[in-house]
Amino acid sequence: MDSGTRMVLALALSFVVFMTYQFFFGKPPQPPVDQQAQMEQQMQQDETMAEDENIQPIEAEQTHPAAKPVLKGRKLTVSTPLYNASFREDGAVLTHFELKKYHQGIQPDSPFQVLTDAKSSNESDLSIGFVNHRIQGLNDAVFQADTDAHNIDVSHKSKTLSFSWTSPEGYRITKIFTFYPDSYAFDLVVKIGNPFANPLEDKLTLALTYHDTFAKKSRYTFSGPSILIDNRLEELSEKDISKTKVYPGNVEWMALGDRYFMSAIIPDVESSKASVLLEHEPGEILKAFYVDPADTIPAKAERSYSYKVYMGPKSLDILSATDKKLAKAVDFGWFDIIAKPLLHALNFFNRYVHNYGIAIIILTILIKAAFWPLSNKSYKSMSEMKKLQPKMQELRQKYKGEKQKMNQELMNLYKTYNINPLGGCLPMVLQIPVFFAFYKMLYQCIELRHQPFFGWITDLSAPDRLFRFDFSVPLMDPPYGIPVLTIIMGASMFLQQKMSPPPGDPSQAKLMMILPIVFTFIFINFPSGLVLYWLVNNILSIAQQYYITKKTA
Repeated sequence: MDSGTRMVLALALSFVVFMTYQFFFGKPPQPPVDQQAQMEQQMQQDETMAEDENIQPIEAEQTHPAAKPVLKGRKLTVSTPLYNASFREDGAVLTHFELKKYHQGIQPDSPFQVLTDAKSSNESDLSIGFVNHRIQGLNDAVFQADTDAHNIDVSHKSKTLSFSWTSPEGYRITKIFTFYPDSYAFDLVVKIGNPFANPLEDKLTLALTYHDTFAKKSRYTFSGPSILIDNRLEELSEKDISKTKVYPGNVEWMALGDRYFMSAIIPDVESSKASVLLEHEPGEILKAFYVDPADTIPAKAERSYSYKVYMGPKSLDILSATDKKLAKAVDFGWFDIIAKPLLHALNFFNRYVHNYGIAIIILTILIKAAFWPLSNKSYKSMSEMKKLQPKMQELRQKYKGEKQKMNQELMNLYKTYNINPLGGCLPMVLQIPVFFAFYKMLYQCIELRHQPFFGWITDLSAPDRLFRFDFSVPLMDPPYGIPVLTIIMGASMFLQQKMSPPPGDPSQAKLMMILPIVFTFIFINFPSGLVLYWLVNNILSIAQQYYITKKTA
């Protein structure tokens, strides 16, 4: 074989070896790079980062931080003068939250009021997720806390607690909580780091859970999810949720609560592109998700999401100090514009007398004094009507079978004596909104919860019961006992009814006499603070009516 042939064979063999190596070990060919498009994309991303202060670029050395090995998530407890909160590294979620200033019962040694007590990961609060689940393993993530301590004391100054986790792909997630010694609200910042060359397009969700640790629902007050959306309060019933799952708009806060307590998420940035998602889950659990409006995490950047979380009493003063718009969670319905000033007045008087029962009496007297002129007209008209009762009775007997003629003669009688038959009703109608506002406020305000008055009335938010029975009583909610204050209130209504002129129709007269008995049974399960207000109002009305009757006799 000559040298030329050997050269050709050597080149051919080298080519075969080179191609074989490239096929098995070489890198795939890269497509040509459009440098102009790449520069435009980078410039657009840089502009987005510059405009949005919640996005920060990731430095090269921060791209793949080394995560500490974690075998099992720890439990960490945060204690402030106002509450105890428990977190788990599994999901970096809130599993238990109890209020130190509020007890479940009136006894000082009764357990603290609990707002969250998760029995499973499904029931925990403040879990995060993504609408399209773009980050794998987040549901089972075990975060790493930035402290070796298991108990964090926040008695004197604010402290932070940080949890971090890196996904199998390399996304970095950090949840930073900041707690304060003098507030029921704490801050939460969620940071998502995207180390890749492509943006992450998905929306972050933050969840609250409604479960059995909340008090039982009441037919007189709202209990469940509520949203302040587009500056409008939406209180959502189970029927509402069954029809609509997603509530888009400018969500200023979302909350889950009952008669006295609530948990709320307040986003740091308002946006018309936000929404709230409500889902029923197994075990009669309702989860409310705040869906953040930010839908993209740019390449090689970190986005921050900031929230304020409130977990505490539905006290108008406390909510107002936390966030002015959060105070709208205390809603008295149609009578809100009247009830809230009454509540402020009630708290004002209590600061001086240190007894909400006495504060209710003072406020009732002031309201009665404000309506004294109107009530005078009403009682004068009633007194005049009472004088005409004999003549009216004669006309009814005379025209017994002629109803139209009888009514005509009665109107002539009213004209003769210059009496307006509606004069006793109109002034009372004007007072009805105030009465209902006071009623609604006293029933719902947390200020009366576990507040004593005197004697056997140890809780103005609960029905009054003297003695306790071991057996059930029909129409009475537990605890069972003698509703002394309610019985006295019923007697005052009966006395007031006896002082009023009876209706012309005998059937109506019987109905009016039965009315005090009906009201007594209605009030038997109402809070004693409400019964006290109604009793004091009745006593003042009786005194005023007696005075006017004697004066015009």
